[in-house]
Amino acid sequence: MSIEDADHEEPQRRGGIFRFWGEVRAEGRKVTWATRQEVTVSTIMVLIMGFAAAIFFFLVDSLLRMGVGSLLGIFG
Repeated sequence: MSIEDADHEEPQRRGGIFRFWGEVRAEGRKVTWATRQEVTVSTIMVLIMGFAAAIFFFLVDSLLRMGVGSLLGIFG
């Protein structure tokens, strides 16, 4: 077998679909799931941060709009 043939060699299957799903289930059992309280606290924090970001960007947008409006009023 030449070096070129070795580069194009197909990987061998070892176990097939049933072994794959068995390994998926085994890995799924290792997952540490969040508790209901952790999910609730995280959800509330995401909502608060989203609301804070919306207020921040609203204020920045308003200031920029007033600044651009003033510049256009002076120079336009």
